[in-house]
Amino acid sequence: MYSIGQRLVDTSGRPSGFDYMRIVLSIMVVVVHSIGTSYGLEADKAFFQSEARGGVRLILPMFFALSGFLVAGSLLRTRTIGMFLGLRVIRIYPALVVEVLLAALIVGPLLTTVSLGEYFSSPVFHRYLLNATGHISYALPGVFESNPQPATVNSQLWTVPFELFCYVSLLVLVLMGGRRWKIVYPLAALVLSIGHFAFRYSEGTLSLMPSGPVSGTLLVVSFLVGVSIYMYRDQIVFSASLFWLSLAVSVILLAYVPGGDYLAQCFVGYSCVYIGLTNFRRIRLIDGADYSYGVFLYGFVVQQALMDVVPWARHWYLNTIFSLAVVVMFAAFSWHCVEKPALKLKKVLARIEDYLVSRVRSVGRAA
Repeated sequence: MYSIGQRLVDTSGRPSGFDYMRIVLSIMVVVVHSIGTSYGLEADKAFFQSEARGGVRLILPMFFALSGFLVAGSLLRTRTIGMFLGLRVIRIYPALVVEVLLAALIVGPLLTTVSLGEYFSSPVFHRYLLNATGHISYALPGVFESNPQPATVNSQLWTVPFELFCYVSLLVLVLMGGRRWKIVYPLAALVLSIGHFAFRYSEGTLSLMPSGPVSGTLLVVSFLVGVSIYMYRDQIVFSASLFWLSLAVSVILLAYVPGGDYLAQCFVGYSCVYIGLTNFRRIRLIDGADYSYGVFLYGFVVQQALMDVVPWARHWYLNTIFSLAVVVMFAAFSWHCVEKPALKLKKVLARIEDYLVSRVRSVGRAA
């Protein structure tokens, strides 16, 4: 049997498919947001109920499944939980903090309709700064209030708390014995999915018909599915036929089947990992750079700014074209000036880890 694990070995652990997936999925997020930022929330809602909904609703679960698979590899390569958490911090927070500050201190003051004194003294401004910690707030005083999607600066950040919850969940599972018993990961995904279903049912808020983005809790399930696939990589076949079947089932479940959100995550995870392990020829855009996080962070605020400044461009295709031209520049800035320098802290974390491991071993020998 040719397994996912063997495929990972054959691509030297660095297949280009994951790099392409990250950038394509982040661009698709911008495309999807072009509907709401151009025409408003009712149009966005209608788009998620259109015939395109299967593909549209696939984007975020794929993002989270991809993250789960790659983060699981990072987890197994680190010797301590502290190192693992440190790597997550330097990957997420520096770029997030810079984006939040740029939006609050430059975009907001330039485009607000209130005085600067009122802007900077407003509790809304102070709450917005908490985005840098993962406590999400979408509004800045007097900013984008007349846009089709009004008073919203960073709608895409709604997924950040769930991403952080993914890492906390993974840490808890490791402490529960996840390094020894890999069964805990698929069990956790199953329990979380059933628990979410039961909670929504008991609250009377359960909606089985596909509508809107996949819920945040089920995105965490997608993440855990990605982790599970990595943990069982040597037992799962790498098959083109299985990929096409999984992709088709994913789209059907997410678009047409009542309750399909709760059934789709395993199929989404396999589809995502298969594409990621497909070693396409690398192009300069992804060779040694990862602009996907920057595209994700800056996409929505750039779109809102353009819709505010250039109202004649409030058409999804103009929105997408103009926004991506600007967003790519911000993403390049984020990667080369913020993210890549922050990742150099890996060496510092590695030295700290070496010191702590050596201290623990010396104490153990002394005992």
